[in-house]
Amino acid sequence: MFDQKYKQDYDRDGFVVVREFLQGDDLRQLTSNLDRYIRDVVPTLPDGSAFFQNRSDPESLKQLQHMDDAFFDEYRQHPRWCELATLLVGEPINVQGPEWFNKPPGAEHPTPPHQDNYYFCLKPANVVTLWLALDSTDEENGCIRYVRGSHREGVRSHNATEVLGFSQGITDYGDDDEARAVPMCLQPGDLIAHHGETVHRADPNRSNRSRRAFAMVCRGVSCQRDEEAYGRYMSAMKQQHSSMGLEAI
Repeated sequence: MFDQKYKQDYDRDGFVVVREFLQGDDLRQLTSNLDRYIRDVVPTLPDGSAFFQNRSDPESLKQLQHMDDAFFDEYRQHPRWCELATLLVGEPINVQGPEWFNKPPGAEHPTPPHQDNYYFCLKPANVVTLWLALDSTDEENGCIRYVRGSHREGVRSHNATEVLGFSQGITDYGDDDEARAVPMCLQPGDLIAHHGETVHRADPNRSNRSRRAFAMVCRGVSCQRDEEAYGRYMSAMKQQHSSMGLEAI
């Protein structure tokens, strides 16, 4: 059982940290299957499911989505993840497909400030992203920074970026946002849960260490997708991929 304080902090700040969310065999099982998927499945995937800084360099893998795999299909129903997500959104949930993120050592790309629900286009925005650290994350290797309380301020204006995997970024992010931004330093197995409309960003990885993470998106059953807005987002994403010479999925 998770303490109600997680819910209180999440509602107030738009994010909450759960230390040692996964440990021991649970964490080893997940990382082992991620290693297997990257080794055996990723080489067969289309461009839109596996993003590389340099497609010819397997070590530059930076993001995975649409992870169609028996282990991860079942993992979406993991009781610990589902219990936390249900507590935070306050209603039954639907769990979306998992994702994997990495900032390889020396990665020069920042993660632009954005709100996940600009991509999801859900109303109401009762959706949470559960982001599990697989490496130690700190300010040197590009930890996530959350703008405290920004989830209560609505969806901001976004526009196209040049960062693969984050096709849209907030256009008016400024000093007031940065003054409220909280860097989240984590250890492997720690988890951050953030609201779909919480503004967040990350710096480049200036270290010689990876910054890997595993995430799942959980949306309340009351959420409905704005199909018109989602269509516009998908069109913009496809334009970005096309401009980068990537195959559409």
